[in-house]
Amino acid sequence: MSLPLPLTLAARLTPVVVLAVAGWAMTSGPLAAAPSAEPEALRETVAPSPSPSGAASQAAPTTYTTAPEPCEALTEETVSSLVPGAEPGGKEIPSLDASVRRVCSWNALDGYEYRWLDISFEVARSDEAARTSYEERAEERSGGGEVPGVGDAAYSVVNLTEEDGQETREGAVLVRVANAVVVVTYDGSDFETGKAPDTEEINKGAILAAKEAVEALGDADSG
Repeated sequence: MSLPLPLTLAARLTPVVVLAVAGWAMTSGPLAAAPSAEPEALRETVAPSPSPSGAASQAAPTTYTTAPEPCEALTEETVSSLVPGAEPGGKEIPSLDASVRRVCSWNALDGYEYRWLDISFEVARSDEAARTSYEERAEERSGGGEVPGVGDAAYSVVNLTEEDGQETREGAVLVRVANAVVVVTYDGSDFETGKAPDTEEINKGAILAAKEAVEALGDADSG
């Protein structure tokens, strides 16, 4: 005898708590380090060589001096498409230094379909520091590939995990633009079938969000 729908729904919603915790952890995982550690790494820069006169030389100018508003990075149409049922404005995750790193998150359960999307803007002191951060993160998430035509460099990877019979597929896109790094993570699960969305859906969704985020970065105040 099958359970009444409310109890069945409640049983299937239980993994949402697990995914939610995992989603928040993602913002401090290998792709997006914890705010307490990341700003210092992103602000790393090579000490300038002394000038002949002995005066400290000026640091090279950077393209971006502050992280843009992440919750305004996507259009309402894109949010509705990627995360059905989510509030268009998203929710910004607190950061220890909002000038260096800002993250916005959207998540919602639409019927039995669950989606989670994070966008992170991180600003380094130099192009070289941003390049190092980008390359290290791409190396940590091996198995993906380059995304041509997005930023100065872009990398995409999709992974499938399974816990207690429930699949979750996560797409991650890293983009470097001058001295900034954009990080996008996009997750999906189906609590009715226990299956995850296919790789193409998650990968395309993550890349779409990354492209819009890069456009928003280009509109931000520059140094």
